[in-house]
Amino acid sequence: MFLNTIQAADGARKKPKRVGRGIGSTDGKTCGRGHKGQKARSGGFHKVGFEGGQMPLQRRLPKVGFTSRTKKFTSEIRLSELNGLDQVVIDLQVLIDSNIVPIFTKKVKLINTGSISKAITLKGVNVTEGARLAIESVGGKVEA
Repeated sequence: MFLNTIQAADGARKKPKRVGRGIGSTDGKTCGRGHKGQKARSGGFHKVGFEGGQMPLQRRLPKVGFTSRTKKFTSEIRLSELNGLDQVVIDLQVLIDSNIVPIFTKKVKLINTGSISKAITLKGVNVTEGARLAIESVGGKVEA
């Protein structure tokens, strides 16, 4: 293969639409632009959402809400969800493998909801103060 022999695959390049070739072609005379008006002229273009000078809809409506960029990558788990795990040492990968948190999770926080019945060791998981006390009360520990 040489650079001067490279070609696009069949169907990769679509032929442009030929307009203005007589009335029998369905795109003759006005070329599909209708009669007169701004959109019929060359250069007749205005920006998306422009309403002829009227206050556009996206500016008439109030600004609402906020979407966190990190929400997708953070998860919160309950203390009671750890009872079903077989492992003694629990980290992010164990939680992902056991389908407790989604696969694309980067940060996990353990909250004090429910109860825990066995001693575990947490590694690399954020913990609330109440959850830390609950884990330590059954003989477990939390490592940073």
